[in-house]
Amino acid sequence: MGKVAIIGLGLIGGSLGLAIRRAEPVDTEVVGYDRDGRVAASAVQAGAVPKAARTVEEAVAGATLVIIATPVISIQKVLAEIAPRLRRGAVVTDTASTKLSVMGWARDILPPTVHFIGGHPMAGKEKSGPQAAEASLFDDRPYAIVPPKDAMPGAVSTVVDLVSAIGARPLFVDAEEHDAYAAAVSHVPLVSSIALFNLARGSAAWPELANMAGPAFHDLTRLAAGAPEMSHDICLTNRDNILHWLDRYVDELYRLRSLIEQSDAETLFRTLAETQLERESLLAGPPRRKEADVDVDLPSPGEAFTTMIAGGWIRRSKEVADSLEEQAKERERKERLRRRE
Repeated sequence: MGKVAIIGLGLIGGSLGLAIRRAEPVDTEVVGYDRDGRVAASAVQAGAVPKAARTVEEAVAGATLVIIATPVISIQKVLAEIAPRLRRGAVVTDTASTKLSVMGWARDILPPTVHFIGGHPMAGKEKSGPQAAEASLFDDRPYAIVPPKDAMPGAVSTVVDLVSAIGARPLFVDAEEHDAYAAAVSHVPLVSSIALFNLARGSAAWPELANMAGPAFHDLTRLAAGAPEMSHDICLTNRDNILHWLDRYVDELYRLRSLIEQSDAETLFRTLAETQLERESLLAGPPRRKEADVDVDLPSPGEAFTTMIAGGWIRRSKEVADSLEEQAKERERKERLRRRE
């Protein structure tokens, strides 16, 4: 599909590069960039990208698809840096854990001649950097796709094809919905993990606790080992939603505390049993949801992945790129008319 630029070559960016390479798309050039030259060199050495650009402007020049895989706060600056260098009709996407701020930055900064589609792979691990990257990181994981209300169908299709090609499951959601739900199932677990570790670490009995800690403590505090930059940015850009779900989490802890305190054996056991059954049901498969209304004819994830492996993704994406250039011209024309009014 021409040139694909990956900005940010840490765990997510590096894994994207490896996953794209695994899919073996033909006639595709993948270029990476990271502000830290050592990270960029490590990504090349790990095979995540065949080469790394010296500047972000060089990385995106002529790219048909740009993937921004940096910490959330950095995205605003990246968008400002690449905006003048993007080709007409280019599709830009991101991998940030919060979406509302990012969608606003993209709307305000990017020219009307390019297309931004928000994205967030619901995948990761506590280790960071390209050394921790793996091609299978996204396999069968949900990947949130957040199109703006005026998204061009071709731009949405391009990101859907990418998501399906790396083995993930496309999940359509709007920005506000994404941030509210991510706070519950991703960000509160992160904060809880940090709190639990600090609880034990702050005890005078920490040496004894640390030596006694088993799989339960290690599993529940795994997220506390993640990159602090990511956690910091999540808390700043999704504060209200995190606070909302934290309050509900505290309420639930108090409810369980009350059951334990009162020694209400019957209610306590029923609560534990129902929770176990519900979690097993989740592991068997999440309940079906109604997809967001996206006005675009999209293939199923299986179809998109199959056609990409056969080279169809590349042929289709070239057609999409041509279409997007025409759509970009029309968008630019409408923008000029709007400004005259």
